[in-house]
Amino acid sequence: MPLSTRLSIADTLTLGNAICGFMAVYFTTTGVLIPHLTGTEDGGMARHSAAMAVILMLLASVFDLFDGLVARKLRASAMGAELDNLSDLISFGLAPAYFVVTWGMVAQGANDANQRVSVVAAVVVLLAVVLRLARFSCVTLRDGIFQGMPSPFGALTVVAIVLLELPFLPTLLAIIGVAWLMVSRVEYPKPRGRLAVAMLSWIVLSMGMLAAWALDAPGGQLLLQTGCSLQIVMGAMIPLFATARRVNTIRDNRRESRAEARAAQLP
Repeated sequence: MPLSTRLSIADTLTLGNAICGFMAVYFTTTGVLIPHLTGTEDGGMARHSAAMAVILMLLASVFDLFDGLVARKLRASAMGAELDNLSDLISFGLAPAYFVVTWGMVAQGANDANQRVSVVAAVVVLLAVVLRLARFSCVTLRDGIFQGMPSPFGALTVVAIVLLELPFLPTLLAIIGVAWLMVSRVEYPKPRGRLAVAMLSWIVLSMGMLAAWALDAPGGQLLLQTGCSLQIVMGAMIPLFATARRVNTIRDNRRESRAEARAAQLP
């Protein structure tokens, strides 16, 4: 096998990301969708399977976080970037889109119209991730930033919106809003240093909240709602802070340009 096609340590982490995404679809299908379609659904089992699906997406984001760090510290193979995009498409495109479709079918009060609209929303999420990943491969930005909401963060925000069990229309609009943020030009900081540690801590905490909800622990429902709400708030606030920072930067640059122009006009 040529050296250029051998898998690196970072690549194995990337493949772990893909496996987690596939298993999230598996748990959503076998534990939530099939029991609903066959009339054998069990509330506890469905809750457990939904929690497992989301935990796997969270674990996929951990693999996605560490494969980049490992690649920078050790080495990346020639396939690294392609593997990363393909794995992200499974875990943060297909898995959350499938979760949205399943929600449209099993949600309380779901009807044929809601199901069709939820499919459209899922397609919008999937296409947003495809476009975002394609743009990431083609566009060169300054170091330390992403353009558009990162797909792992977007996927987890979509899932949080679904788990919060809001009315159908607000849920639908919020999902489409997240999809728009993923393809927007809003700048997001890359998770490095303290930000990476904070993100990892939040993922571990989210897993704990989901486990408490799945096991029907006292306060588990409240923990889930709190975690989902915080995820959505972060998804909404980061673009606002990024936009405010960009506006301030543009304003400061204009002031500097005016000051330089005045200085040049002085005798």
